Amino acid sequence: MELTSEALVNSLLALGAAALVTTLWIWPRLARQRPLAVLGRIGLLTVVQVSILAVLALSVNNSFGFYTSWDDLLNPGGAKLALTSNENHKGGTPVSDQLVQPTNEGGLESVSNLPKGAPEEVGKIESVRVNGKETGFSDQMFVYLPPEYFDPKFALVRFPVLLVLAGYPGTALNLLKELPVVQTAVELQHSGKMPPTVLVLARPAVAPARDTECVDVPGGPRTETWFVKDVPEALHSAYRLGRSAGSWGLLGYSTGGSCSMRLSMRFPNVYGSAAGLHGDFAVRQDQYTGGDLFNGDKALAQQYDLGWRLQNLPAPQLNLLVVSTRKESDYPQTAQFVDQATQVAAANPQFKVESLYLDDGGHNFDSWTKELPASLEWLGSHLG
Repeated sequence: MELTSEALVNSLLALGAAALVTTLWIWPRLARQRPLAVLGRIGLLTVVQVSILAVLALSVNNSFGFYTSWDDLLNPGGAKLALTSNENHKGGTPVSDQLVQPTNEGGLESVSNLPKGAPEEVGKIESVRVNGKETGFSDQMFVYLPPEYFDPKFALVRFPVLLVLAGYPGTALNLLKELPVVQTAVELQHSGKMPPTVLVLARPAVAPARDTECVDVPGGPRTETWFVKDVPEALHSAYRLGRSAGSWGLLGYSTGGSCSMRLSMRFPNVYGSAAGLHGDFAVRQDQYTGGDLFNGDKALAQQYDLGWRLQNLPAPQLNLLVVSTRKESDYPQTAQFVDQATQVAAANPQFKVESLYLDDGGHNFDSWTKELPASLEWLGSHLG
């Protein structure tokens, strides 16, 4: 059974319940102080407690998405890889010896409200493992291919692509179960409010025990390189995707929103459009990041501070959407950044910034779900 499957949780619940009932029934028979009776009591209590702890651990993991599979849990980070890319194939699941490999990881079977039908009618969602040549990272992602991808009339067309990032901690599955990214995009594409677009659903924490905020940590995980070099290279090797930055966009919530804005502002030659939902504009330093990600290098930290970049560096060629609520605790910082960015954009037409605010709502999936349709529609209008 998959690590994230409900069947595993239910099986352990059944085991724990059976062990508890058995314990209550047989306990009087084991009340004696003989060695076998004592061992029997210890064994029964162990089974009950281990079952309960396992259910709790699995439930927490499924909610927060620390690990997506048994391999992810037992072999974090994956093995170093040295694979070569191939020519883009014409559709469907990539061949297994390349940078993008089909996989059963991720728990896709647990999502019940996905579009159903033939790929040429509703599109197709693939669970794949993406492998990085530069960083050696390997992570599971979901790729949605629109119906047009399978239409012979579009056989020579390269499609725009939107990389969608979950929060921390969280997995790509959250972008299907908690935030209906594909479901909403399908509705928008059917109504003509969004062009046929390939969606790639991923998590920002490739080193899952640590929130690296999508930066290259000195002497540590090179998460930024993963997202700006490895991931685009791997996806290009397997799918018909646009080559220009104008064809690539980023969308994310919470930590994923921070990453979306940060990656696009630092690498507008890779991602030409981005929407950040409730993101931060400077890199967080807390217990989840393991303290200072930059090891005291203030100059390096400034390079990742979006406010500092607007004040001290040329404006990027970028379309940026900042999304939040007026009740969010970080709203004053968000409004300050948007005002600053608007002033920069007025003098630099290659940099465009817009904002979207809900009057009410917090840092939660309810707010992000309300903000999602408008964010996707905005991105669709800017993806080439």
